[in-house]
Parts: sequence; C-alpha cells; structure tokens
Amino acid sequence: MKGLVCLLLLLETFVFVVQQQVDGGLNENEISQQLRSEDGRQNPPQTDTLRDEASTDSQQNYHLFFTDIHAALRELTATVTEQKGNIRELTATVTEQKTINRELTANIRVLETRLREEMNRKNDEISNLTLSQVELRKENRDREIAFSASLMKSDSGNYIGPFTTEITLTYKNVFTNIGNAYNPITGVFTAPLKGAYMFRISVFGVGPTAATADIFKNGERVVVAHAQQPQYDLNSSNGVVLILEVGDVVYVRLLSGRRIYDDQNNRNTFSGFLLFPLR
Repeated sequence: MKGLVCLLLLLETFVFVVQQQVDGGLNENEISQQLRSEDGRQNPPQTDTLRDEASTDSQQNYHLFFTDIHAALRELTATVTEQKGNIRELTATVTEQKTINRELTANIRVLETRLREEMNRKNDEISNLTLSQVELRKENRDREIAFSASLMKSDSGNYIGPFTTEITLTYKNVFTNIGNAYNPITGVFTAPLKGAYMFRISVFGVGPTAATADIFKNGERVVVAHAQQPQYDLNSSNGVVLILEVGDVVYVRLLSGRRIYDDQNNRNTFSGFLLFPLR
C-alpha cells in the first residue's frame, strides 16, 4: 500500500511538470537560463567552467527525475498486470466451483429421488408383507381343525346295543372341537375345507357279545374296529387317512347285533384332525 502511495505522488509530480510545460511554463533551456540567472544574482560571475558545471548538474537532475518516473510507471504496470492475472485466476476458480456446486446439486437430487423410490418400495413390501401375514393367519385359523370325543357324559357305566339295525353313534363327551367341524348332537364330522384328514376310533365291550364299530364316509363303510370272545373285556381300534372335499361327512356306526360298553374311563372314542389342506 505504501509503495502505491509513493507511486501516486510521483505521478502527480510528473503531471504537474508536464502541465507547466503545456501551459507555457519553462522549458529545459529556460530552466537552465533561470538557474544561471538566479545563480548570477546570488554569486558574482565567475568563469565559464562554473557555468558549464551548473548546467550539467541541472540536466543530470532532470534526467534522473524522469528516469525515476519511468521506473515507477513500469513497476505500477507490472503490479496491475499481476493483479489482473490474479483476478482471472480467481474468476476461473469461482466458475469451477459453481460448476462443481451444480454437479453436486444434481447428484443430490438424483440421490433424493432414488431414496424416495427405495422408501416407497420398502413401504409397499411392508404393506404386502402385512397383508400376507393377515392372510396367512386367517388361512392357519382355517387349517386349525381337530376334535376328539367319547360316548358317555355320565360317570355311571352303560351298555349301548345290541340293536336290530345299524345306528350312528353320537360321541357326546367332547374333549376337543377346534374349528367346530364335529357335531356332538348328530355324531357327524363335516369337512370345512378340502384336505387330508386322519380319523381313529376305539371300541370296548364285554363278551360274549361282539363289539363292532365302523367308520363311514358319505354313507360308505371305510374301516372296521371289531372284537369278539366268549367272555371278559373286548378291545379294538382302527384308523384311516381320508381325502375330503368341502362338505364331505364322516361318522361311526354300530353294527346290528353288536354291543359296546362305556363309563367314566371313556373307553369308546372318535377322533379326527386335518393333516394338511389340498387345492
């Protein structure tokens, strides 16, 4: 900053001198003459050698003055040129930063778009998963089918049969009836959905009358549990896996002329459950 102030002062001095010359001021010869005249007034005339020396000193001072002005101007020009170069570099840097900022802004927008799309996709997956879980729970509830029951509710023992015709046994003492597919009033199981089902019966009697019970599906005999001997207890059981359509019925019938016995020990049972559904 101090250098610039000095340069400005030198320029101001140079301009003043030039202005004096333009306005009719003293030229170099006039300055010399004025100096000599002033010197003559102050000092009596000496010799020609003294006057030549004074003129030479004046010219040298004048030359040195203008030489300093030119040097200062060159330095100032170099400084301005350097500043212009710095300004161009700063302008290029700012332009480059603006370009980088635009690219970063564009990349951020792309990332925001991708993030929103990913979040929407995840939300859809969560929604679909939730719906699937609800459907799966409902489907599992539909698959929860199982029952088990015995003949007698009372503690006292009693014989059932023999009869002259077949009868459908009603197992009234229900232990389990998940899905409510078994009806303890009619003794009939009705399939709520298509699938593979497991059924099993046990029979108990006292000889000599045989104890025989059959599993029926839609009016057709499937398996038989039979026991017979002249005396003492009679025990038998049997089971079967059946493929049922929706609405198919399964039940147990006591053959004519046969007899079974039941008491608080629940010796005669009818059970069934869904193994797996079918499409």
